[in-house]
Amino acid sequence: MPTPLDLIKKKRAEAVSRIIGKGYLSTKRVYVGMATCEIAAGSKDVMEVFQKAISLGLTDVYLSQKGCAGRCNLEPTVEVIESGKSPVKYGNVDKDRAMQIIERHLKNGQVIQEWVID
Repeated sequence: MPTPLDLIKKKRAEAVSRIIGKGYLSTKRVYVGMATCEIAAGSKDVMEVFQKAISLGLTDVYLSQKGCAGRCNLEPTVEVIESGKSPVKYGNVDKDRAMQIIERHLKNGQVIQEWVID
């Protein structure tokens, strides 16, 4: 029969596994704008590109959604936040741009300046 300490250790290990599995400890965070107006502009397709990349092995990335940024003319938007660096906000992101953000920025550290918004 497990001791109370054994049960606590097991629960802790399960919690740590969930935290790591959801990407909460990742050094890169990606936020896709998913307000109603951004969804109408195509952000669901953009989110699916990032989700697929993670399911196919893109690591050290936490993916989430964000609300309205009030920049309707620049939607869909994607924000990339990396530890120790300034946040980067991309505008007018479609599926092709999302794939390039993954390859160039997330995998190779190259900010794509021509798509950056203030």
